Amino acid sequence: MSQTSIARVHARQVFDSRGRPTVEAEITLANGVSARAQAPSGASTGKAEAHELRDGGAAWGGKGVAKAVANIKGEIAALLAGFDVVDQPGLDSRLRAADGTDNLSRLGGNAILAVSLAALRTSTVALNLPLHERIAALAGTTPSLPMPMVNILSGGLHARRGMDVQDFLMIPLGARSYSEAFEWVWRVRASAADLCAARDITTLLADEGGLAPGFETSEQALDLMVAAFQAAGLQPGRDAAIALDIAASSLVDGEAYNFVRSGKRLSSADLIDTLTRWTSAYPIVSIEDGLGEDDWASWPALTEKLAHIQLVGDDLFATQPARIERGVAAGIANAALIKVNQNGTFSGALEAVRTARDGGYATIISARSGETEDDFLADFAAGIDGGQIKIGSVRNSERLAKYNQLLRLEEAGLRWSGARGLAPLRA
Repeated sequence: MSQTSIARVHARQVFDSRGRPTVEAEITLANGVSARAQAPSGASTGKAEAHELRDGGAAWGGKGVAKAVANIKGEIAALLAGFDVVDQPGLDSRLRAADGTDNLSRLGGNAILAVSLAALRTSTVALNLPLHERIAALAGTTPSLPMPMVNILSGGLHARRGMDVQDFLMIPLGARSYSEAFEWVWRVRASAADLCAARDITTLLADEGGLAPGFETSEQALDLMVAAFQAAGLQPGRDAAIALDIAASSLVDGEAYNFVRSGKRLSSADLIDTLTRWTSAYPIVSIEDGLGEDDWASWPALTEKLAHIQLVGDDLFATQPARIERGVAAGIANAALIKVNQNGTFSGALEAVRTARDGGYATIISARSGETEDDFLADFAAGIDGGQIKIGSVRNSERLAKYNQLLRLEEAGLRWSGARGLAPLRA
């Protein structure tokens, strides 16, 4: 047995940013080195995502993860006993093969991901490397600081459907460094809060830290975004731009997209026209899940209409290489959201990134609404030269842990991506 052989795999139930149970895995090596990692959880989830194994029953509202924890402490621990933790691809392949299902539903995607990421962290400690450098070595990339895409206003499943569109986000296009970008974002969120207060608009705090003003129309939210840019001393479209997460799959109602707050039922063609109109009237540079995950027939029309901006597949692609390949072949979208827990293993998420890049697509490394204090995502986005990162708003410790880690990486000398990583990709 080598010094980097796995001696023990342990797990426990911990809690995410929404106070719901999730899985934490901990790996100890023969040389005594150990590390742990936690699995995040989504609210707006795609059907093609890796399966979260929950207990059901009365305890913890059915959300408990005792079964997933038991699978780690039992079958997975036996499977990985003596395995060299440095072989990340081999470890992830062994986990996926042992589960034996397409969506990791037997052992649980949450169980497998927590172990996969714990192995990555443990190998990094054993090799005495910074995490972003270990990730870069596995990915074959040169690290960089990603452009943040940051929640300012939220609705949809992140804010009890107070607004139809899930998120209105800011991209600090003109920022010359990560720290400047972060300061601009902070100013804009503060300005948005001040504007709401001045207009006597009540706001709740959404899952990812965004403001939830509950506007009836999306145009009201877009107007507030522009006003917040200006109040923060930034020029809309030059310094700061808008990104939208429509989360259209959550709006599907039969054959229509149901915008309940604004009282509209839109066909796919109607929704494409609406997004086109918004893009002409406001400084929008990115739209995520503008159509539903099963609306493959209409996505080409959306892509043709708005090919000049970034069109992101989240539920559409679900960090699954085969779905990204299908999108590339059909000329659908031009960017892929990468959520590691959608795939279920670190190596699988890395394959999704490579598939997107091979197709000429941009990537946005994304957190989930149910996040943890684990700051892995910052090192992942930087290590793979991800181009963009979507963590949430500049509130709540589970978000700021990742923003703060990016500040540390900037201090370590990593280069700034700027806007070069946005689709359509720039040189």
